[in-house]
Amino acid sequence: MLVLVAPGQGAQTPGFLTDWLELPGAAARVAAWSDAIGLDLAHYGTQADADAIRDTAVAQPLLVAAGLLSASALGDIADIAPGAVAGHSVGEFTAAVLAGVLDESAALSLVRGRGQAMAEAAAVSETGMSALLGGDPEVSVAHLEKLGLTPANVNGAGQIVAAGTLAQLAALSEDKPEGVRKVVPLKVAGAFHTHHMAPAVETLARAAKELSPGDPKVTYVSNKDGRAVTTGAEILDRLVGQVANPVRWDLCMETFKELGVTALIEVCPGGTLTGLAKRALPGVKTLALKSPADLDAARELLAEHGA
Repeated sequence: MLVLVAPGQGAQTPGFLTDWLELPGAAARVAAWSDAIGLDLAHYGTQADADAIRDTAVAQPLLVAAGLLSASALGDIADIAPGAVAGHSVGEFTAAVLAGVLDESAALSLVRGRGQAMAEAAAVSETGMSALLGGDPEVSVAHLEKLGLTPANVNGAGQIVAAGTLAQLAALSEDKPEGVRKVVPLKVAGAFHTHHMAPAVETLARAAKELSPGDPKVTYVSNKDGRAVTTGAEILDRLVGQVANPVRWDLCMETFKELGVTALIEVCPGGTLTGLAKRALPGVKTLALKSPADLDAARELLAEHGA
């Protein structure tokens, strides 16, 4: 059984879309998406520097576009036939399209609004996120709460991401939880998945009311609690609330185990989630789509482990 996963914000790097745009029809497809959401995705994916694509309003639709482009290069979802799909944070929107819950235009439009709303919420105060490497999760979470920080991403494989004000994150760097090897500031522009994002939830909820989601055609595993969700309405509701609530990727990987997953492919820009899977899901074959050069190996993995 194979699971197809999509990364979240922070996975982007300058120029990461360049090679993908050389695939037949890719440039025209991305141009159409760009026109629809009022953002030059090709420019940001090929020419913009790291600071430009760190902007939340840019990074989020760019990541979803890249995920959709790379997944479609593998073939139609019915032919790919993954046993399950999931995404980390904004990657859940990519997964929702792959599962047939949202169409591409609806997802990109909603994500564009999501990114803009989260950027506006982040501008209210100086906030950010830092990854804690190593340590005991329970000890780390208690320590974060003592400092006023939120465990915004519980990623499993010994990684928790803390979110809060820059002053709180500076205090964390000086006072790490017992057992934590390192605290690494992330390239994001705010304290996502915390109460700081509450205004963005309201904006997203209004936009979501205009959509008519379909029920998932493959198993959709949710960030909220790692549970497989069976209705499009509930998935959309969770996508809205997810903005201000923690990502439980650790529980998603626990569900992958329960489902009997034997292989995992991470769509572009792959690397982050396959890294976590290698540590948390021993024996599961993993592959990250970093460039079109990875497509042949991905197709082989699909042929061996897909439904």
